[in-house]
Amino acid sequence: MKNTISISDFTFTFTSYGRYDVTYTSPRTGKKYSCSTTDMTIIDDTKNEDSPKIKDLNRLKAMCKLGQSVADSLK
Repeated sequence: MKNTISISDFTFTFTSYGRYDVTYTSPRTGKKYSCSTTDMTIIDDTKNEDSPKIKDLNRLKAMCKLGQSVADSLK
């Protein structure tokens, strides 16, 4: 079965003007990845769309996974 991604896998928290904290929760494992972004184009293409494109959701997922990896390496 192919693993599908949806907007419901993400939570968005407005932190300040032009900045969001985004958390991606893997539907298979339940593991959470998070990042903070000022890239409003990805927010507009995902959170603010009625039907976000899969490629945009995958891009945001990659940002979250990379953000988590960076945060873990700073511990």
